[in-house]
Amino acid sequence: MKDQVQEVLNIIRPSLQADGGDVELVDVKDGVVSVKLTGHCAGCPHSTMTLKKGIERFLKEKLPAVKEVVGV
Repeated sequence: MKDQVQEVLNIIRPSLQADGGDVELVDVKDGVVSVKLTGHCAGCPHSTMTLKKGIERFLKEKLPAVKEVVGV
């Protein structure tokens, strides 16, 4: 499943990079995806919204086995 999550993150990545940020996959365990936001995303006050409303929503839509996305 980790490879599938990485493929979906690669779809999202250009949008984050356009704003000077990025996302790094840390781990996938029991449907919980751990990611690290980097660049401008790391310190952005909207990073929680990006994580939950953007990345998590998109991953759940593409991969129903994903239960949650958490930032580390």
